[in-house]
Amino acid sequence: MTKISGFTYVRNGFKYGYPFIPSILSVLPLVDELIVVVGDSVDETRDAIVALNDDKIKIIDTVWDDDLRESGKIFAQQANLGLAQVTNDWAFHIQVDEVLHEDDHKQILALIAAADKNEKVEGLLFPFLHFWGDFKHIRHTRKTHPFEIRAFKNTGKVRSYKDSQGFRKYTSEESYLNGEPGEKLHVWKTEIPVFHYSYSRNPALMKAKAEYFNRFWHNDEEVKNRTTERPFDFNEVDRLDVFDKPHPKYMKDVIAAQDWEFTYDPSRSNMECKDRIMFQLNKWTGKRLFEFENYKLIKK
Repeated sequence: MTKISGFTYVRNGFKYGYPFIPSILSVLPLVDELIVVVGDSVDETRDAIVALNDDKIKIIDTVWDDDLRESGKIFAQQANLGLAQVTNDWAFHIQVDEVLHEDDHKQILALIAAADKNEKVEGLLFPFLHFWGDFKHIRHTRKTHPFEIRAFKNTGKVRSYKDSQGFRKYTSEESYLNGEPGEKLHVWKTEIPVFHYSYSRNPALMKAKAEYFNRFWHNDEEVKNRTTERPFDFNEVDRLDVFDKPHPKYMKDVIAAQDWEFTYDPSRSNMECKDRIMFQLNKWTGKRLFEFENYKLIKK
């Protein structure tokens, strides 16, 4: 039977409104162990994870290096710290604003079992539902990533690529550290969505989170330039669609605790002309043309 290790990372989950407990709970039924890399937090993030009292969970305590402020490298570092502790045949990565639906667990396990028997398949690609403003709207435009690798064979050669959104394989640890591009993984595309709640939080929390995480992408001057007194405005967006399907059960309490209102105003769309053209082309063809793909698809 194929053994699976999960891995994730979190810091100040409560302070910035991450649904990290629902995220962890949603992946636990899939894995035989879950590596949780917990950064030095000022809230009760670590205590909440310990309180889950699950033998599958292994906590790795870390201190974030605030000097890693280029292109989100700190996030890749934290993901790789967790990946280094993975011991099983497959690794499943989930970020703490991502949640899996309980109805998809059996299918995920079946796909991993099937892929494990195919030497050509190195991982699985998952579509994303990017929630924006609340839990009733999703953003599915060229400004969001449509797919990401979240499960892959644990060969010891795979590392987080850039800011930990995706993964690639490398000939050695030295090649990775030297900044070599690595090789894209050969993957099967699944139809199983990852529920992504990065922009589903109180606007005040959204503003605080955005300004804090800017420091891991930009220097002090740029961070200062991006800081504003204006509240976070969810209507500063290109396009949203209505979502009316069930959310994962793990999100029930989070959704019930929503303490803000969001009314989508499509007339305020900030979608650029070139993106409007590409959006229509995408609708007509069913494909997102000319987009970067950090993977190589294999037909089932």
